[in-house]
Amino acid sequence: MSEKETARVLLYSDDAATRRHIIDSVGRRAAKDLPLLEWDETATGPAVVGKVEENSYDLLVLDGEAAKMGGMALVKQLKNEIYECPPAIVLIGRPLDEWLAHWSQADGFVHAPYEPRALQETIARHLRDQLATAAQ
Repeated sequence: MSEKETARVLLYSDDAATRRHIIDSVGRRAAKDLPLLEWDETATGPAVVGKVEENSYDLLVLDGEAAKMGGMALVKQLKNEIYECPPAIVLIGRPLDEWLAHWSQADGFVHAPYEPRALQETIARHLRDQLATAAQ
């Protein structure tokens, strides 16, 4: 088990149903060996930028299909503007969008339909890496 009690995850989607599906699919803990998740839900792109500038997160999960400001554009901006930006996972609509996720500098992605197991495994993998790096 990780020494850290909670892992902070910023979840961005303009769609409340998508946010609820992600949280319900992953649950309170992405894996047994990881800390409890503390979800911070955000519905607008500017709010994401402000929160990442002002807070410390272990992981970002951003909806690439969000209207007005998609998660891939946000990842690109954050990776280029925020010193030591936390790892970011992008939710993409289809496997053909994987190249855009790579372009955006996302650390990982999950494509629709957002299956609980794929979400848990992807989030767990990136949290393990991030927590191990932070512990060094």
